Amino acid sequence: MSASPIARGSWFALGAAVLFGVTAPLVKQLGVGIGSFATAAALYAGAALGAGAFGGGNERRLGRREFGRITLVAVCGAALAPAALAWGLQHTSVVAASLLLNLEALFTVILARVVYREPTGARVTLAVLSMLTGGALLALRAGSLARADALGLGAVALATLLWALDNTLSRPLADFDPRAVVFWKAILGAALASGVGAFLGERRAHGAPLLGLLACGAAGYGVSLRLYLRAQRAIGAARTGSLFSVAPFVGAALGLGFGDRSGLGFVALSAALFGLAVYLHVTEKHQHFHVHEPLEHEHAHRHDDGHHDHVHEPPVQGSHSHPHRHGRSAHNHPHGADLHHRHGHR
Repeated sequence: MSASPIARGSWFALGAAVLFGVTAPLVKQLGVGIGSFATAAALYAGAALGAGAFGGGNERRLGRREFGRITLVAVCGAALAPAALAWGLQHTSVVAASLLLNLEALFTVILARVVYREPTGARVTLAVLSMLTGGALLALRAGSLARADALGLGAVALATLLWALDNTLSRPLADFDPRAVVFWKAILGAALASGVGAFLGERRAHGAPLLGLLACGAAGYGVSLRLYLRAQRAIGAARTGSLFSVAPFVGAALGLGFGDRSGLGFVALSAALFGLAVYLHVTEKHQHFHVHEPLEHEHAHRHDDGHHDHVHEPPVQGSHSHPHRHGRSAHNHPHGADLHHRHGHR
C-alpha cells in the first residue's frame, strides 16, 4: 500500500486532518473572552512558526506571479475563515461546531470538480457520503444540533465555505515549496486579522491563552497545511478535501472527551463509517492507459519516478527543482491527480 501514490497522498491528508481536528475544542477553551480576529491572528502567527518546523527540501520557489493568489488564500483561509470559526465556537457547542466542519469536504469536492474537472468516481463519492453520514450520526447524539445556537452554526458553516475556497485557490500552489506557501499565507493572514481586530477594538490574547493559541496554530494550521499541500500535490483537491473531513470527527471525539460522553453507540457507528471512508481512499487504485502531451514546467522531482529521464551534467541525485521539458509519451501505471496526471476522463 505504501507504494501507491494515492495511498501516500492519503496519509498526508489524514495527518493534516488529525492535527487540525484537535484544535477546535482547544480553540474554544483558549479563546474565551478573546476577539475573533485576535484569535485568528494568534493562530496564524503560530502557523508561521509551524511553517519552519521541518526542513523544506529542494522545492520550487515562489515568484511574483504567485503573490496575488497567496494574498487571496490568506484573506479567505487565514483571516476570515478562522475568525468566523472562532466566533462560532464561542456561540455554540464544540461538538456541533466540530461536526459542521464536515461541510468543508463537501464544498471542496464540489469546487474541485467544477473548477479543475477532477475525476472522483463512485469510490470517492461513496467515501464522501460515508463521512457525511458519520458526521450526521454524531450530530444525532443527544440532539446536539437542536440545542446549538443558529448564528454560531452559521458562522462555522461560513468558515467551511471560506476554507473550501482556500483549498481550491491553493491547488496550483501545491507544486511550490509548501513551507514558503504556509509561511506567507500565515504572515499575511495574521497581519490582516490583527489589523481588523485592532480596528474593532477586540481584546487580545495574553499569557497562557496566547501560548496555547500559538501552539494550536503551529500544529493545526502550520504543519497541518504543509501536509495538506503535499496531499494535494499527490492526489488532487477533491480527494484531499474528502479525506480531510476526518478532522471534524477528531474534534467531536475530543469534545466528547471533555465531558459529554452520552450517545456512545452513535460515536462507535460513526467511527466505523469514517474508517470505511479512509479505507476506500487509502486502498484506491487508479490505473489506465494515458497520454502525456509535451509540457515544460518546474517543480521538485526525482529521476527514478518514471516521468523524469532528462540528463544532468554532472549527474544529480535525489530531489531537486529546475525548469525542464517533457516530450510526448504514453504508458499505463498507477497514478493520482498529481502535476503530471491532470488529464480528462470519460
